[in-house]
Amino acid sequence: MKIYCSGPISGNKEYQNSYLEIINYLTSQNHIAFSQLNKDFNMPVNISDNEIYMRDINWIEHSKLLIAEVSGSSTGVGFEISYALHQKKMPILALAHSNVKRVTAMLLGCDDTLLTLKRYSNIEEMKKYIDEFISLYT
Repeated sequence: MKIYCSGPISGNKEYQNSYLEIINYLTSQNHIAFSQLNKDFNMPVNISDNEIYMRDINWIEHSKLLIAEVSGSSTGVGFEISYALHQKKMPILALAHSNVKRVTAMLLGCDDTLLTLKRYSNIEEMKKYIDEFISLYT
């Protein structure tokens, strides 16, 4: 299955390792994990902001699901989730580490049925939530 993975690239990278775990786990389960951090894609070094935008929107448009690591604040992650929600494009799983005291109100207050927010305390629990989410749509 094609899954868009959203996570911190240049913002708060405190939980970027969790984001990488999502990408690697999905890949190990034979899913296509769209992300510039996915080592399976050869990302150009010098790419313009517009090219990044167009690539990521194209990936979202061609994905069945979106899984986002939302523990740290990231404007890009918020934009991608909002884009997918407003396009009524796909179900979204937002994952936040249980150590994070406050997840943004824009996610907590969203009652769109396409958005699911789960808090995980370790990588195994995060993988369990991913498996449960994917099983709903396969």
